[in-house]
Amino acid sequence: MTPTLVLVAHGTRNPRGVEMVAALADAVSTRIGTTRVAFVDVLGPSPAEVLRGTPESAVVVPAFLASGYHVHTDVPREIADSAHTSVTVTSALGPDPVLAEVMIDRLRDAGWQAGDAVVLAAAGSSDARALDEHRRAAEMLTDLAGVPVRVGYVATSVPTVADAVATLREAGHARVFVASYLLARGLFHTRLADAGADGVGDPLGVHSSVVDLVVSRYREGVRSLGGSIGVATEELSPVRRR
Repeated sequence: MTPTLVLVAHGTRNPRGVEMVAALADAVSTRIGTTRVAFVDVLGPSPAEVLRGTPESAVVVPAFLASGYHVHTDVPREIADSAHTSVTVTSALGPDPVLAEVMIDRLRDAGWQAGDAVVLAAAGSSDARALDEHRRAAEMLTDLAGVPVRVGYVATSVPTVADAVATLREAGHARVFVASYLLARGLFHTRLADAGADGVGDPLGVHSSVVDLVVSRYREGVRSLGGSIGVATEELSPVRRR
């Protein structure tokens, strides 16, 4: 039986964010089959609940752009709580060069041109590992944009997106654009309009390349299930059950 993909997202009270995750799951399901959605915060169902209702093998794909607390702690705990006997977890969606390509597409749609300064707007995190991965994402975007990309945060961390935009203005950049390193529209993306930039790219959303990336992660997990049951990346705490 083909393993079920469980797409795990953060969760939001914003209906547009929930709809985006559902649309992403639907797009992925047309490629690989059964795809279910779970959330680690704000709303349900939780990953443990979804896994308890999944009798076949499962591949959990964390729909996060960096591996912070939710990926390193919440997801393994939920899998352990589910007592599922055949499950593997892939690496998170980001950072990945594919996402940098999507951000470039979004920036161009917002009016960005070669040479314009860029701020990568991330949600923020209290986890140093996630902050490091945000910097790696900015480096990937720098390689494509051809200009240094600064990281700014919407919440939790510093500098803020507005501060990063202001710093680039002070450095003499006439045009500054914000690349939204967010998966879906919601409160965080709405705040970017007040950052003082010349334009803001749309969130990553259900871009065809994002769908391809989820499918790629799923296939990583399927290969892992073909051998021993376990976590598909060494960065995550192992979850092994027999």
